[in-house]
Amino acid sequence: MDIHGLTTKFWQEGYIVLENFFDEKLMDEYNDLILEHYGVNPNWEHTDEFIAKSAVEVIPWFPYREDKPYFDGIDKDKKFNGITDAILRDGWQNLYCMMMFSKAGSKGQAWHQDCPPEDEKKFNLNRLVYTHDITDETGGEIVVMPEAHKAGVLPVGKPHDDLEGQLVFQPKKGTVIFLHGHCFHRVMPVKKDRISSNFRAVPLGTPEDITDVCVYRNMRYRFSTSEVIEERN
Repeated sequence: MDIHGLTTKFWQEGYIVLENFFDEKLMDEYNDLILEHYGVNPNWEHTDEFIAKSAVEVIPWFPYREDKPYFDGIDKDKKFNGITDAILRDGWQNLYCMMMFSKAGSKGQAWHQDCPPEDEKKFNLNRLVYTHDITDETGGEIVVMPEAHKAGVLPVGKPHDDLEGQLVFQPKKGTVIFLHGHCFHRVMPVKKDRISSNFRAVPLGTPEDITDVCVYRNMRYRFSTSEVIEERN
């Protein structure tokens, strides 16, 4: 694996996609664990106002916060963390592991930046791992705007409208996407139940609440207080 080339591409484009990164058997095991947690009819974690304004319908689960280190096969993987070392070359730490479940028929996620982009040195690194295939039948494709991590704030507009130059990906089981937290991204509407996981990391010295405020095309939202802190028109 060309670590230098991958790191260069990441900092040029704001993301890299690595297919067949994790073993299918491990992904099947983890997919079953995640489905077991959520059950057949999981409850929403967000307020109705947030869902309505953000066009986001994703139910998070933070297993390590519940002392359930079920996913160490990813979290402690040497190759996975080696790429993280290369991208965040001055050191890093885990922020949290977040499993994300979207019900069939839900909206997915609107365009957003995981944290405010005004300070380019303060950001999170998404390390997205897919435990099942994303297909035409499942929906829930991830959409990324290349180089947007260098573009400043996400432009105002309708939450799910296409942006010129966007790229649409259908990750397969075992795929990993490393994605800069300032890079514009969204998830398309979900046709069948969809799972993804995010082993978020941050550069050393980054505040632990870096992802508390998320930037959408129509607002900035603070999760800790469940409130819109800025209307964007």
